[in-house]
Amino acid sequence: MRTSLIAPVRPVRQRPGSAVHRRSLAVTAALTAAGLLLAGCSSDDDGGGGATSSAPAPSATTSAAASDPATTPAPSASATGEPAPSTGVGEGCPATDGGIPDGAAISEVVDVDGDGRADTAWITAGAERTFGITTASGATFSAPIDSASPIGASAVVNTVGADLTPIALVDLGRQAQLFSLDGCAVTQTVDQGGQPYVFDRGFGDQGTGVGCTDVDGVLHLAGLLATEEGDGWTVTRTLVDLDSAGEVATNGAVEVVAQGAAATDPVVTTAQEVSCGDLVAGDGGLVEPTS
Repeated sequence: MRTSLIAPVRPVRQRPGSAVHRRSLAVTAALTAAGLLLAGCSSDDDGGGGATSSAPAPSATTSAAASDPATTPAPSASATGEPAPSTGVGEGCPATDGGIPDGAAISEVVDVDGDGRADTAWITAGAERTFGITTASGATFSAPIDSASPIGASAVVNTVGADLTPIALVDLGRQAQLFSLDGCAVTQTVDQGGQPYVFDRGFGDQGTGVGCTDVDGVLHLAGLLATEEGDGWTVTRTLVDLDSAGEVATNGAVEVVAQGAAATDPVVTTAQEVSCGDLVAGDGGLVEPTS
């Protein structure tokens, strides 16, 4: 990991597929559902004051299920024939020409662009290997994997932070690269100096792995360092703060999360992997094709 200073404040954007736009859509969906609930509470038949109902206001971390058409029933048209109100689910990234390249390895991943549907991540092989996303809406966007590592690339995709910023971690054996998937683009995340923010995987002196940890109910990116000390292992965690688009990373709070742990302890083995939530790079997910 690279040591950085405080990230610059960026203006709030609501580009299609952006984290801010995705969270806004989720909150709109929850507010719409709450409004329909209130509208359904009518007065008593005798004309007296009817009972009222209220629903809690949605938080900034409204779950993805609130905007998932598979789990949230769409409201029907009203008795007056007016169109049903919008559910707040976005249309996703605009469709583009092209698609998944022939021969690429593919894997279904989380909803990247906020339309409530799972998307597809892919990796191509060879000297010009590339990581990309093709959304359910028909958009394809990608970026080259700039590394001379001969080790095949593997990747995990998830959303992190209160804004549910979509990111990708690409493991290259000797380092893991970090990409933002915000705004219908694959953008390599940089540090405060504009250099690629990478995790050195134990081949430097800053970390051995990377993971995502739950902090107050929010999945937060973190660099992990496992060191053997005497008869046990010490694991140190450095939270990684991202700007709203996930394009600039800054080292945050540092905490020792384990001391004297066994080599087989999950806290130690996880600190030597590239993972995010339940997803582990190279373990049944997206792996660069061998031919």
